[in-house]
Amino acid sequence: MDVRETVQKVLQEMVVPDLGRIREENTKILSLLDLTNKRLDDVNTHLADQSRRIDDLRSELTKRIDNVHSDLGRRIEETNQRIDDLRSELTKRIDNVHSDLIHRLDANNARIDLFFQSSVSKADQQKLEERVANIEHEVSIIKQSIAA
Repeated sequence: MDVRETVQKVLQEMVVPDLGRIREENTKILSLLDLTNKRLDDVNTHLADQSRRIDDLRSELTKRIDNVHSDLGRRIEETNQRIDDLRSELTKRIDNVHSDLIHRLDANNARIDLFFQSSVSKADQQKLEERVANIEHEVSIIKQSIAA
């Protein structure tokens, strides 16, 4: 038993102090691991909260975008309707002005035609001038014969 006691004593002198240090380090490591796990839990909680907030924000922004999209679509439709109404009104006005101008041109053409019908042409005027000259000549001959 002497060897057994010696081995036991040597083990106690060499291994037991190391076991104590290992237990102390293990305790420190466990406490650090607990702190790290708590921090990881806090970070996970924070990330979950951030994820929830991001999802809420995404949902709200999606609703806003949909509202803006529908509002813009409605406004575009209203603007298109106003453009169509304005185009229709302007087309009617242009047609009215066109009809009025055609009527005025027809009236002016009728007056020009009437003027040409009632006016004497150059050839007719020349004939009339020759007749008047002949009549004047004949009158002067008659006057001379009466005076003589």
